[in-house]
Amino acid sequence: MRRVNARAVVSAALLLLSAVATVASAQSAAPVHGVRPRRMAIRNAMVIEGNGTPAEGPKDIILEGNRIIDIVALDPVAVKSGAVKRVQADVEIDATGKYLMPGLINLHGHVQDERGGIPQPLEYQLKLWLGMGITTVRDVSSETPKTLQLRARSLAGEVAAPRVYVYARYAYMPVPKNDMEARQRVRDLKVQGVDGLKLFGMDKDVYAPVLDEARKQGLRTAHHMAVDETNAWDAAKGGLTSIEHWYGVPDAALLSGGQQFPSHFNYADEGMRFRYAGRLWREADSSRLQDVLKAMVQGGVAWNPTLEIYEASRDLQRAETQPWFAEYLHPTLEKYFRPDAANHGSYFANWSSTDEAFWKENYQIWFRAVRDFERLGGIVGAGEDAGFIYQVYGFGLIRELELHQEAGFSTLKVLQHVTANNAKILGEEQRLGRVRVGYLADLLVVNGNPLEDLKTFYPQRADAAAGPGGGVLWTIKDGIPYDAPRMLKEVRALVKSARTP
Repeated sequence: MRRVNARAVVSAALLLLSAVATVASAQSAAPVHGVRPRRMAIRNAMVIEGNGTPAEGPKDIILEGNRIIDIVALDPVAVKSGAVKRVQADVEIDATGKYLMPGLINLHGHVQDERGGIPQPLEYQLKLWLGMGITTVRDVSSETPKTLQLRARSLAGEVAAPRVYVYARYAYMPVPKNDMEARQRVRDLKVQGVDGLKLFGMDKDVYAPVLDEARKQGLRTAHHMAVDETNAWDAAKGGLTSIEHWYGVPDAALLSGGQQFPSHFNYADEGMRFRYAGRLWREADSSRLQDVLKAMVQGGVAWNPTLEIYEASRDLQRAETQPWFAEYLHPTLEKYFRPDAANHGSYFANWSSTDEAFWKENYQIWFRAVRDFERLGGIVGAGEDAGFIYQVYGFGLIRELELHQEAGFSTLKVLQHVTANNAKILGEEQRLGRVRVGYLADLLVVNGNPLEDLKTFYPQRADAAAGPGGGVLWTIKDGIPYDAPRMLKEVRALVKSARTP
């Protein structure tokens, strides 16, 4: 009996599908960058749904306007016999050999048109986000009036940008001092039209009222905790939506009630603050930490760890020499990254190998805590916090995914974190974060298999040690197809022009 070559069979099937797609597309056109067609078909794709189930395909995905209206599984035998009728469309993308998945959701972004008081073109950030496959950004604290305008323009299709959820900074001056003022601040922000609140350090007497009033006003809450009165216990009790980074989690597991700081410690000194933050996780009691994680799960608190934004603390040399800096790092952002006490996150003037050693240990305990949190039933999200600490927009989110994998999550789970999980944290799980009929048409066509290699999301680079890579081919946001390589080419040109004397 002759042995069947499985790879040859698959190749033949893909060639067949490609040929059928060519015939079917005789009446169709290629997508026009930035223009939403009436009906679009993405042909022959391997589909990652976003909910943690295995990839499956090939399939045709049919979009009408800004919605997914049909997903058709393709059996090569049925296609060849004519038993499968291909749904016609005005525009087609041939995704043979490519992977299709939900658009990436960046749960921790900052819309920035300046760094350190120096202007930075907004299109630089927006094109990087779209070019790297990000279709949704939860903006956590920027200039709220400007960001609300961007949200409206994005929804109207007037600007090439991800859809934006605006979480306004609660503690602008004058900071509310009591229950009444705290509730009024929440109501004032609701009137402005924001989607949620970004909280920083909070006193206990106003924390519960803020969370309560936010819930009454239908606003979600993201908390960047500090070394403060409130921690993860308070978040779990009050119904916070998500803890950002990791502040407040190990703090809640300190048996002494506080970290062992030296007598000369000054929290306002960023270099000192981050130095000792690198020694926090080792002081947390492991048993009590499990109780903290369980309380967070029971309280419905999600966790967006932003692992990549602190990676420079464990490996400064890597952070300073990322290969994409050569073409994608805007000089304004580059200047902001240099050690300078005036710039938030630029605290590395006296960073040492000892600091890195503590942070390396910090990461291992942090990784385990995030794994345990999900194992206990918690919702883990993914966000980048780029524009700070050597992280470039878009690239930071892909690095975040790599670190989720390093933390011990399978790539299927990692992609669930950045799609379906993030949509759930936003309260948009009924229309975002999955490849599913009826959902919004926020999708990616990726040149390769991200389940095998998350580096597939990075743009192609001829000098890459692991090969040129794949990159995102099409970013489809709200049914509007964007040529991702074109957008990244425009970013490169923008950066080159900004560097030219």
